[in-house]
Amino acid sequence: MAPIKIGINGFGRIGRMVFQALCDQGLLGTTFDVVGVVDMSTDADYFAYQMKYDSVHGRFKHTVTTEKSEANLEEADIIVVNGNKVRCIMATRNPEDLPWGKFGVEYVIESTGLFTDAALARGHIKAGAKKVIISAPGKGDLKTIVMGVNHLEYESSMDVVSNASCTTNCLAPLVHVLLKEGVGIEKGLMTTIHAYTATQKTVDGPSKKDWRGGRAAAVNIIPSSTGAAKAVGEVLPTVKGKLTGMAFRVPTPDVSVVDLTFLSEKDTSIKEIDAFLKNASATYMKGFLGFTDEELVSTDFVHDDRSSIYDSLATLQNNLPGEKRMFKIVSWYDNEWGYSNRVVDLLKHMTSTK
Repeated sequence: MAPIKIGINGFGRIGRMVFQALCDQGLLGTTFDVVGVVDMSTDADYFAYQMKYDSVHGRFKHTVTTEKSEANLEEADIIVVNGNKVRCIMATRNPEDLPWGKFGVEYVIESTGLFTDAALARGHIKAGAKKVIISAPGKGDLKTIVMGVNHLEYESSMDVVSNASCTTNCLAPLVHVLLKEGVGIEKGLMTTIHAYTATQKTVDGPSKKDWRGGRAAAVNIIPSSTGAAKAVGEVLPTVKGKLTGMAFRVPTPDVSVVDLTFLSEKDTSIKEIDAFLKNASATYMKGFLGFTDEELVSTDFVHDDRSSIYDSLATLQNNLPGEKRMFKIVSWYDNEWGYSNRVVDLLKHMTSTK
């Protein structure tokens, strides 16, 4: 059976990490053929350089070369990874103008951060693709999928889906286990202490809508908004309206952590919560949810491919005598690598669903 043809629109942090995850999982050239990557340049030599050397994730584990196409004899515009040729395609303002039909692309990973509205993302469909995965929270008429939580709700008739955010992919597995094990959540507040990202400034700069967001990322703790907690209600409708939260962007380049403080629907204990999450991490949530009881810090989770790693040593409670319902749980996540592996997992799930 021929590999399924893939296009990646946006070859930044997530676009490149998704590509690397396809390579590391041995899927490139076997299950999937990435025929094109789209960005503001077609300079394959620069793309190869970015892939080979990464300040956070280290050296690329695969052979990368470049070559020129017949259409461009002035500079290399084809990346060759382990013998698989990938075209470098110039970005457009409208996805409808991309050459997906010409190249037989069936699935598009939309990772620019620009076309998160379902109507805009469907431009890829008009360009010839069959399905679109948005690697960000989506808007409009689409389904939000968190692998390990609600992926079985995906139907083959869905043409555009969202992989949610990295934070939702960390929080939702925790909430899923609490619901499944009968603990429940009456209401809760989430805070994510999040690594800085490419949308922030290296030095203080203009940011009209979010003044604090314009301050230098590497020297400030910056309060920010996030819809990740509310988005869990879209994935798990029984908690819709029960969760909200905020973010603090902190001066680290990768790995973030979710702090969920909640009031349970029934009496429970730290010991019971630990047992539920530990069992889930080894059984029905294996590969998505992790468990640690060691004294670890953020860099210990760099390049961890799980969505959420529950820190059992950080669990707290604040209950008066006779009360057993108020708890705080903490879970780590590599917001780049773990999330990108979920995009690949969602791609695999969609292509295997009839």
